Amino acid sequence: MRGSVRELEEQGWRAFWFPEVGGREAFTQAGLPLAATERLRVVNGIAQIWSHPAHSAHGAAALLADAYPGRHLLGLGFGGEPHPGVKPRTAMRDYLDELDSRKPAAPIRRILAAYGPKMLELARDRAFLAVEHAVLFETDPAAARTVAREHLHTYRTTPYNIAKFRRLGYTEDDLARGGSDRIVDDLVFWGDLATITGKLRRHLEAGADHVAMQVIDIGPGATARRFWRELGEALLR
Repeated sequence: MRGSVRELEEQGWRAFWFPEVGGREAFTQAGLPLAATERLRVVNGIAQIWSHPAHSAHGAAALLADAYPGRHLLGLGFGGEPHPGVKPRTAMRDYLDELDSRKPAAPIRRILAAYGPKMLELARDRAFLAVEHAVLFETDPAAARTVAREHLHTYRTTPYNIAKFRRLGYTEDDLARGGSDRIVDDLVFWGDLATITGKLRRHLEAGADHVAMQVIDIGPGATARRFWRELGEALLR
């Protein structure tokens, strides 16, 4: 990771996002790219609130903020193990209340994973919201959509994602049988560099302040450096 994030910083990228998956604890993992770079902002995208009590999250985020001023952004989400009967917005609101009540009262810079209108409202009022989009460097439609459908499986089969898609106007046919070409093409930008970057720019044209890109279909042990370099040359001029 050290070499990859240093290269991203040299290319001019402003932020590096990483998920909390595979048993890698969010705050410990954040320390590695922060220590390896000088200017790059590092975003937990996302830390699950059920794995991090608010007092622990506050302490860890405050420590990173002190060690790397202005460079760590705490991402928080409701995901993880099911919690029947618990409303995501209520749980997140209570979590933020406790986070903000900690002493010393150092402000914790944060974003929220938000899918529905109520969580989006909470993000608007008490955090910052950015757009994330998957990209795939594959020009063959059949091959690209096969990879994209595999990537989207979890998104298409979790209740909160399904509800979001329905609110956005996708039909049952769009969600069935691996997902229609329409929803697959909307959720994964695939093609050549010009096609992908053209679609990414639409987020900015629509008013987004920040767009995070996830390059998919990178095999085990492989690196996305070449793709990040191409994206950087096209987008960071």
